[in-house]
Amino acid sequence: MPLPFLTADRAFDDAAHDVALPFDDRDRWRRPYRPGPWRVGAAAVLLLLASYVLVAAVIIAVAESLPGAAVCAGLAVLVIGAALRLLRMGTWVSAQGLRRVSFLATRTVPWAQVGSVRTTQQPVRWLGLPRTVQGQALLLVRQDRAAADPWLLLTDRNADFLARRAAFDRAADTVEVWAEEYRPTA
Repeated sequence: MPLPFLTADRAFDDAAHDVALPFDDRDRWRRPYRPGPWRVGAAAVLLLLASYVLVAAVIIAVAESLPGAAVCAGLAVLVIGAALRLLRMGTWVSAQGLRRVSFLATRTVPWAQVGSVRTTQQPVRWLGLPRTVQGQALLLVRQDRAAADPWLLLTDRNADFLARRAAFDRAADTVEVWAEEYRPTA
């Protein structure tokens, strides 16, 4: 029995070749790297905690204490929201500009305001904690601000790149290429 959908030599129709792939849309915001195992693991633990809180809410609701069940359900929704925001954190790029998503805030810089994007060796925070270690950081210098006030985009010691040096190098190179491609030349 032939399985044509598994063969590499099947004939493609010409209409399928002319359709743009989903990742070709440069106007969509995209993260030029995958979330790291530390970030995904922390989000998974938060989602596991939220499932336990939701089970507790159901048990409390069955015991006919609806205000307590509502509080537990609300807490679970907050934990789920925190896990999703944790997964969304990072540096995003599109044709409009560069976006830095942190846990509580999102800042966007249009490409016209980008002065330079460069990788430097400097003390960086380990997993976002107050302790600093020597590492690499991808910095953005805006044209409308002083060069002494760079904007930290990525570090090789954050939750996405801890123990993934090659992934940091690829992500930093990708962001630098986006900056070179979309920054207006004077």
